[in-house]
Amino acid sequence: MPKLKTNSGAKKRFSLTGTGKIKRKRAFHSHILTKKSTKRKRNLVQSTLVDSTDERRIKTLLGV
Repeated sequence: MPKLKTNSGAKKRFSLTGTGKIKRKRAFHSHILTKKSTKRKRNLVQSTLVDSTDERRIKTLLGV
C-alpha cells in the first residue's frame, strides 16, 4: 500500500511536542478584538494541546 500524503492544512496548523502530543493555536484572536478584554486576548495568544479525543485523527492527517 502506498504512503499517505500529509494534509497540507494540518501541517500548517499543528506541531508535535517532544513527548508526542499535538500543539495548536487558539481561535478567536484574528479580528473583532475591541470588545474582548486584554486578559482574554493575552490568553488567546498562548498555544495549547489538542484534546486527547482528537489526537488520533490529527496524527493520521499529519502522517505520524
